[in-house]
Amino acid sequence: MASLSSFSVLRAFRAASTTYTAVFTLRWALLAALVGALAGTASAGFLVSLEWVTRWREAHPGALALLPVGGLLVGLAYHYFGNRVVKGNNLILDEIHAPSETIPLRLVPLVLGGTLVTHLFGGSAGREGTAVQMGAALADQLARWLPRRERRLLLIAGMSGGFAAVFGTPLAGAVFGLEVFLLGSVRYDAILPSFLAAVVADAVTRAWGVGHTQYPALGALPLTAAGLGSTLLAGALFGLAARFFATLTHGITQVFKRINYPPLRPVVGGVLVAAAMWALGTMRYAGLGVPVIVEAFQHQLGAQDFALKLALTALTLGVGYKGGEVTPLFFIGATLGSALAGVLPLPVALLAGMGFVGVFAGAANTPLACLLMGLELFGARAGIYLGLSCVVAYLFSGHHGIYASQLVGQAKNPRLGRHQGRRLNELG
Repeated sequence: MASLSSFSVLRAFRAASTTYTAVFTLRWALLAALVGALAGTASAGFLVSLEWVTRWREAHPGALALLPVGGLLVGLAYHYFGNRVVKGNNLILDEIHAPSETIPLRLVPLVLGGTLVTHLFGGSAGREGTAVQMGAALADQLARWLPRRERRLLLIAGMSGGFAAVFGTPLAGAVFGLEVFLLGSVRYDAILPSFLAAVVADAVTRAWGVGHTQYPALGALPLTAAGLGSTLLAGALFGLAARFFATLTHGITQVFKRINYPPLRPVVGGVLVAAAMWALGTMRYAGLGVPVIVEAFQHQLGAQDFALKLALTALTLGVGYKGGEVTPLFFIGATLGSALAGVLPLPVALLAGMGFVGVFAGAANTPLACLLMGLELFGARAGIYLGLSCVVAYLFSGHHGIYASQLVGQAKNPRLGRHQGRRLNELG
C-alpha cells in the first residue's frame, strides 16, 4: 500500500510539473510575441528614419558643421529629462542583475531622437544600442502584470527582440540577450522568451517592409595548418582591437567628465569629431559606414580605415552622443580583416567576415551570439573560421568590453578568477 501511495504521489507531481510547464510555455509564447511585435515595430520605424537621415546627411555634407549643435541638443535632453536613463544599455544590464524600478518609457523617444540627431549631423555611431534599449524599455512596461521574479525575463526578451530586428539575425539576437549580461555564462531560464521574441521581432520588422544589408556568402575553405595559424593570429588581433576600442571609449568618457556641465561634453566632442573629418576631407567614417563594410569584402583596404573609424567612434560615443557600438565594430573588424589579407594567406572576404564578427565578439563578450550572426549573414560553409575568430577574440579582449555593467560570471582564464562576480567597471 505504501508503495502504491508513493507511486500516486509521484505521478501527481509529474502531472503538476507538466501542467506548470505547459502554462509557462503558453503564457510566455503570448508575452514574447507581444514583446517581439513591439520591438520589431519600433525597430522598423527606427531603421526607416535612420535611412532617411543618412540620405539627407549624404546629400548635405555641410551639415557636419552642425554636429556640436546636435550634441548640445542631445546633452540637454538627457540632462533635463533623462538622468535616470543616460546609462543606456548599462541601465538595462543593472536592472537584470538587481531589479529595482521599471525603466521609464521616456527612454524610447530620448534614445531614438538622440541617435537620429547623431547620424543626421555626421557622428560616427551605430544603431544596435537604440534598438536594444527601445525593445527592453517597451517590454518592461508589461512587468506590472508579472511576478517580480520574472521581470528579468521580459528585459532579456526585449533586448533579444531589439537586436534581432535591427540586424535581421534572430538566432544571434536570441543568444545575445542570454549571453550579454553575464560574461562567460548563459542564463537558460530566459531561453524561451528570448528566442520567441527574437523570431517575432525579426518577422515583424520584415513584415513592415524593412530590409537589411546583404553580405556575400563565404565559400568553404579546407582547414590547413597555415589557415589555422592565420585564424588564431587574426582572432588575437581582433580581440586586442576590441579591447583597445572599449578602453579608449571608457577613457574618453572619464576625461570628458571633467567638464562639469554634462550638455557641454558632446558640444566639445562634436567640435573635435567635425574638425577631424574636415581635416581628413572625407565623410567615409561618418554614421554607420555600411558601404565601407561591404567594400571590405570586395578588395583589400588600408589599415587607416579601421584605425580612423575606431578613434572617431570612440570619441563620438565617449563624449555622449547616442547610437550604438556594434555596427562601427563591424566596420572596424571587417576593415581590419581586409587589411590583414596583405599578410595572411586567407581570402580577403573570409578575413573581412572573421573580423566582422570577431571584433564584436571581443568587445561585447558574446562569442556564441557572434558565431551565430556569422552563420546567419555569411552562411555555414566558413563556420569553423568564423567560430575560431570569435572564440580567440573573446579570450584576447580580456575582462574588458563596451558594456561596463556586464557581470563576470565565469572568468576567461584561471588567473582572472578573482574577477568573478564583479562588474567590468569595477575592475579598473
